[in-house]
Amino acid sequence: MDVLHRSARPEVLLVAVGVMAPVCLQAAELLQARGIGCTVVDPRWVKPVDPALPGLAAGHRLVAVVEDNSRSAGVGSAVALALGDADVDVPVRRFGIPEQFLAHAKRSEVLADIGLTPVEIAGRISGSLAVKDVEDADGTVKESE
Repeated sequence: MDVLHRSARPEVLLVAVGVMAPVCLQAAELLQARGIGCTVVDPRWVKPVDPALPGLAAGHRLVAVVEDNSRSAGVGSAVALALGDADVDVPVRRFGIPEQFLAHAKRSEVLADIGLTPVEIAGRISGSLAVKDVEDADGTVKESE
């Protein structure tokens, strides 16, 4: 696993799958501007999940897996399973292609339509952390995507 970026106080672990690495690095910059530190990693291979990933995830408040693949049974699902198997209690947000018919367009347009842009990813991560802060304060637990 390659570490592409690490903030001084990372709260979010961004797992950038393949060509989504530049998108994740840009999202990390946007999050840093909001005061949210990130670690960005490229797993180099997707399955099996790198055995070092759960330990790294344990030091973060949120894991976000970003892939240009199906969210259903994709890398995000494998990462969530690996964290659960390792008893790492960190929520996982999965960013990928939803199970739906997509309009024909340029790749960049399709990714924008389904929210796989740095701005959308950073916004959803910020929202997830805000919800987590509320959950931590009132003791309720909600399952993340």
